[in-house]
Amino acid sequence: MQRYNMHGVSIIVPTRNEADNIDLLLQRIFSVEYLSSVDHEIIFVDDSSSDATRQTVRRWCADNPVRLIERDYGRGLASAVVAGASQAAFEVALVMDADLSHPPEKIPELVQPLFHGEYDMVIGSRYVKGGATPEWPRSRRIASKLATLPARLFTDVNDPMAGFFATSTTRLKNIRADVPGFKIGLEALAAGGDELRVLEVPIVFHDRFEGFSKMNKQIIFEYLKQVVQLSRLETDLFSP
Repeated sequence: MQRYNMHGVSIIVPTRNEADNIDLLLQRIFSVEYLSSVDHEIIFVDDSSSDATRQTVRRWCADNPVRLIERDYGRGLASAVVAGASQAAFEVALVMDADLSHPPEKIPELVQPLFHGEYDMVIGSRYVKGGATPEWPRSRRIASKLATLPARLFTDVNDPMAGFFATSTTRLKNIRADVPGFKIGLEALAAGGDELRVLEVPIVFHDRFEGFSKMNKQIIFEYLKQVVQLSRLETDLFSP
């Protein structure tokens, strides 16, 4: 039987062709002083990388609390997070990207409210006071803000598309393993409904350090489809 430790954190990092970012990401995570006072692990879930991502992660596994889950069918980011949660050792999970767009230095602010029992989900938000996307042109900021509007059908969170968040491992495991889309945070928000206690912590979001963005028209289409499906679910659950 899986044993859980409420005072440890499982950091789940989905990857695909992120070899150039892994070393710096882990260096920054392990430099977070707060993590020296709590149990922790970093779980990489790799989907069919064709570069040296897996080899780079394996080098860290021998002497550090780092684990690698290898998947060869590219089932998508959301299902990768569920896969990571299913093997997590701790009841608090933090999800972040591998490309250094999410600042590891913010990890304490995301997980501490969960340890204290104050919130059910803490989001690293670009759109609350103190949050920023300094490298984005104005057109991209406007487009990103507009993209959040459909999600307002089932949540009032300012940054519902955020991929940097902490919640319970159990909450993530309860999301079905074949979930489509790439915004796993949306699934958690929709499943939690009005009773979900959510805190947004400001972050400065930076463009990826190395490599190429995976954003494309297909992903945008999948996001819109995901929002429609979640909105229908919300209507079914709460309609009289």
